[in-house]
Amino acid sequence: MSQDPLEVKKILEQLQIEVQMLKDNYHVLNTNYTESLSALKKLTQTSSEAATRAAKAAERAAKAAFFCAETAKAAANSTIVVAAEKAAEAANESAEAALEAAAAAAAAAAAAAISLAQHAEDACVQASAAAAHATQLATESAAHAVKMSQEAAMFARRAREMNQS
Repeated sequence: MSQDPLEVKKILEQLQIEVQMLKDNYHVLNTNYTESLSALKKLTQTSSEAATRAAKAAERAAKAAFFCAETAKAAANSTIVVAAEKAAEAANESAEAALEAAAAAAAAAAAAAISLAQHAEDACVQASAAAAHATQLATESAAHAVKMSQEAAMFARRAREMNQS
């Protein structure tokens, strides 16, 4: 079964065109994949940073709630009932801020985990672990802020009761 040399040449040219198209498509696909991978890596790092910052915010809110509770305690021992009540309100707001920060840290940790699921690289594993740790810190700070808020409210209530007697 012999074929005409021109026909064979034509088939080879078609094959060369197809191979070139496959190479071009592979190059485009590889470029898109690399860009997507880079974007996911940046998302993971950003999520980790967001979780860390949220944890710091929760720690600061907890510290603010502690100071508000101390202020409410000091005011409860004097006749400044309004100050004790305002300090208790401030402690409550700080506790709510800490809870929001903990929620933000959890969301960032979830984003990091999703990114990790998309591509398992060492950097993503580390970022996801850091985000999870930041979430734990934020949650602990939020719990502490809530405790301080409750103490501030108790001191304000005592001050009000002492003022009314």
